[in-house]
Amino acid sequence: MSETWRLFVAIEPPAPVLEAVARVQDDLKRLFPERAVRWVKPEGVHLTLKFLGNVPLSQIDSLKAALAEATSGSGHRRFDLGVEGLGCFPSIRRPRVIWLGLTGDLDSLRALQADVEKYIAPLGYPTEKREFRPHLTLARASRGASRDAIAAVGRIVEETDVGYLADWHVGEVSLMRSQLKPGGAVYTQLGVFELTP
Repeated sequence: MSETWRLFVAIEPPAPVLEAVARVQDDLKRLFPERAVRWVKPEGVHLTLKFLGNVPLSQIDSLKAALAEATSGSGHRRFDLGVEGLGCFPSIRRPRVIWLGLTGDLDSLRALQADVEKYIAPLGYPTEKREFRPHLTLARASRGASRDAIAAVGRIVEETDVGYLADWHVGEVSLMRSQLKPGGAVYTQLGVFELTP
């Protein structure tokens, strides 16, 4: 059986965005019930465009070529986003994922994400049926958290206004490897694909 790596396509945030993530997490840690959520390490936060799952090593070069075509080859220009707002998936009443929202040139972001899907689909990665909902994950509900603790998380998210947190100039897309370790996921960048200036 051939070796596989767990891969995804993402946009990696710059330092000011990661600093804002850490500040919001620190604030929420003081408000959330203890052990209600598992926090994402700030340095591991990214904007996922496409999760690929376990990919044979023999396919990585083909993925890189497809991503080069999906980014600069398709004429996608650099664009600006903002980080603003706090929310939950699937809902405030049942928060499983706590996230920061994005503002700015979301049309360019959605077009880029659609082209990533389009160009890698022929390699056996079907287009996602769910709508693309761009966000930065801060935390996930803990498996053992009580209903009351989870309900409290939802209420706190609903009542917390984080305001506008950071500007984000998007200039590249990354192919990333995720290795699941006891201390959390470790991410390695396998390729960078520049957008047109």
